[in-house]
Amino acid sequence: MTDPLAPQAPAPDHHDHHDVEPLTGLELQAERHIPRKQVWSWALWDWATQPFNSVITTFVFSVYITSTLFLPADLVGAPEDDPAVQSALADLSSWLGLAVGLGGILVALLAPVLGQRADATGRRKFWLGLATGGVIVSMAMMFFVEADARFFWLGAGLLAVGTVFGEIAGVNYNAMLVQVSTPRTVGRVSGLGWGFGYLGGIVVLALVVVAQLGGWFGLPTEDGLNIRLVALFCAIWTLVFSLPIFLNVPEAPPAPGRERVGFFRSYAVLVKDIARLWRESRPTFWFLLASAVYRDGLAGVFTFGAVIASITFGFSFNEVVIFGVAANVVAGVSTILSGRLDDRFGPRAVILTTLGGLVVSAVVVFFAHDAGQTVFWVFGLFLSALVGPAQAASRSFLARVTPAGREGEIFGLYATTGRAASFLAPLAWAGFIAAFGAQYWGILGIALILAAGLVMMLFVRLPKRVADAAAAPVAAE
Repeated sequence: MTDPLAPQAPAPDHHDHHDVEPLTGLELQAERHIPRKQVWSWALWDWATQPFNSVITTFVFSVYITSTLFLPADLVGAPEDDPAVQSALADLSSWLGLAVGLGGILVALLAPVLGQRADATGRRKFWLGLATGGVIVSMAMMFFVEADARFFWLGAGLLAVGTVFGEIAGVNYNAMLVQVSTPRTVGRVSGLGWGFGYLGGIVVLALVVVAQLGGWFGLPTEDGLNIRLVALFCAIWTLVFSLPIFLNVPEAPPAPGRERVGFFRSYAVLVKDIARLWRESRPTFWFLLASAVYRDGLAGVFTFGAVIASITFGFSFNEVVIFGVAANVVAGVSTILSGRLDDRFGPRAVILTTLGGLVVSAVVVFFAHDAGQTVFWVFGLFLSALVGPAQAASRSFLARVTPAGREGEIFGLYATTGRAASFLAPLAWAGFIAAFGAQYWGILGIALILAAGLVMMLFVRLPKRVADAAAAPVAAE
C-alpha cells in the first residue's frame, strides 16, 4: 500500500476573498516536523476503539440484549410468533433506544463544554484517557450481563454509558489531530485514522464470526457467556491498542488567553464563543451546520444498507454479513488512500465529490432495485468507498478552519450539531417508505439528505489564508 504519510504536492481549495479569520492551530504547526511515531500512535486509537461501535453497538451486544434471551420469565419458551413475545421484543428495542438516546442528549449537552475546558487547561490527553477508560470499563462490565431479563437494564445502561464516554473521547481525539499534522499532511493523517477505524472494527468482527462458525471453540454458551466474553475481548483490545497515543503523543499546552471558569459558567463562555465564531470564523460556523446534515446522510448509508440488501435485494443473513465485511474493508482502504487527495486538492473538493458520487449511486440503486444483487454489490461497495473519505475530509476541513486553542470546543460543537441533526436520515427514510409503500423508496430519502448537505456545502469555502497555507512549500514530513 502507498505510504499515506509520504510528501505530496498540495493545491488549495477554491476560496473566497475574505481573510479576517483568526490563526488556526494547523497554521501554528506549519514549520514543525511531526515524528511518524506520533502520527501512527494517534491513528491507532481509531483502530483500538472502533470495536465498541461495530461489534458492541451494531452487530453483537445490542442484538444480544434485545433478543429472546431477555424476555420476562412468563414468556420464556413461548413461540417467537406469539404476539406477546413480539410485543416484549419490541419493548426491549424501544427501551434500548431510550437509554442510548438519553446518552446522546447528554453528549450534545456536555461535549462542547468539556472540550472547551480541556483546551483551557491543556488537559486534552488527560480527558481522552479518562473517557477511553470509561469505554473500556463499560465493555468489561458487560461480562456481568447474563442472559436474563433481570440484567437487561444493566446491559442497556452500560451501552449508553459507553456511548457517552466514546463520544467525549472522540472529541478530544479529533482535537488532537492538530497536534500530529500540518497544513500539508492533515488530510492524510485524518484519513489514516479513520481508515484504521474501519479496518480495526472489521478485524474484530471477523474474529467473532470465525468463533461463531467454529462453535465458539467448545466454550459453553449458557447465560450468554460467549457474547459476554466478546465484550471482554473488545475491552482488552481497546486497552492494548490505545496505549500508544498516551505513550507517544505529548499533551497539548493550555490555550493562551483562555479564562478558566467553573463548569456551569462554561456554558456562558460557550455562548460568547459561538457568537465570536460567527463574527470571526464564518466558514467554521457554516461548516458545522452543513456537515451536520450530510453526516447524518452518511450515517444513514451504513445504518440502512444492510436492511436494503436484505429486503429489497433479497440477501440472506450470511450474504449480508459478507457484504458488511467487504463494505468496511473497501471503506477503510479508500479512506486511507483518499487522504492524499485531501492534501492535494483540499478537503472541500473531496467532500463535494464524494457527496455527489453518493447521491448518484443512491439514485442508481433506487432505479435498479429490480435488477438483481449484482447491482447492489457494485454500487453498494461504491457507496461504501465514498462514505469514509467524506467523513475523514470533514474532520480535516474542521481542523483547518478551527481557531488555535479552541479545537476541543469546536470538535465538541461538531459532535453536538451531529447529534442535533441525527433525526434527518431516519425520518426521510421512514417518510418516503410510508408515502410510497415500498422499502426501496427509502433510498431516495437518504439521497435527499445527502443532496441537501451537498447544496449547503457549496456555500462553505476555506478562507484564502488557510488554503494558501496548505499550498505553501515546507520541509518534507
